[in-house]
Amino acid sequence: MILTVTLNTALDVTHRVPRLLPHASHRVTGVAERPGGKGLNVARVLGALGHPVTATGFAGGPAGTLVRELLADCPGVTDALVPCTGTTRRTLAVVDETTGDTTQFNEPGPQITAAEWSAFLARYAELAPGARAVALCGSLPPGVPVGAYATLVRTARTAGVPVLLDTSGEALRRGVAARPEIIKPNSAELAELTGSREPLPATRDARRRGARAVVTSLGPGGLLAATPDGTWQAAPPRALSGNPTGAGDSAVAGLLSALTEGLDWPARLTRAVALSAATVHAPTAGEFDPRTYEEVRGSVNVTPL
Repeated sequence: MILTVTLNTALDVTHRVPRLLPHASHRVTGVAERPGGKGLNVARVLGALGHPVTATGFAGGPAGTLVRELLADCPGVTDALVPCTGTTRRTLAVVDETTGDTTQFNEPGPQITAAEWSAFLARYAELAPGARAVALCGSLPPGVPVGAYATLVRTARTAGVPVLLDTSGEALRRGVAARPEIIKPNSAELAELTGSREPLPATRDARRRGARAVVTSLGPGGLLAATPDGTWQAAPPRALSGNPTGAGDSAVAGLLSALTEGLDWPARLTRAVALSAATVHAPTAGEFDPRTYEEVRGSVNVTPL
């Protein structure tokens, strides 16, 4: 199985409106609720791809209860979330049906106590050795140590399990020093980590900081990867319009699934870009449009650099 970690889980709520206008009342034409947070989005895509996945992290309060109820309906996903006394946050995405643009509102996460963090570490130590790969994804809720991901990377490495780290800021800076197998920042997160806004040298610099491979999201431009086997840019055949929320999480699922299948880097990047593009055409994060996935997968441009 693949293990995903979402320390700051969320109940994702998506509203669709004919047109989003400031200072106006809106009639909502559609509402969707999904278990959310980056790692849970990754878990749902992995399950849809047929990979058994265990999802852990924190869940608490009414929103956390609903997250767990919804997660039970996700094929291939096993719930190993740890209870917390605080309430799981909600994220609200408002989709403008006229433009296709999405406006996102993210609540803060619950306060995690020292006892709850210790309980999570114990659960993680039980799960990690049985995983084929681990994904550590998203922000840290209040109360969780800023070096949390570095600790989790080291635990998995001790068990011989590869780790993909997808976070930002100081959590990424400390986590990359623990030498994860892959990090997947976007271009802004990469610039914050390295101090460089030139994606190619910044990606290579991030490798020198400890990551075995660095895969940078370039938005509509696809992915840039610096790896032990070479450097590539992988791009979709054309720009796609739609809801980009969760596209990066689908890329993580593509990278992880291909890693566990033993595929080479060009094949990993092809899958990641195709899933990312297919998510833009899906109505909510953590889903992908199968038709778009098959269409894009056959025409991803992977260029060695």
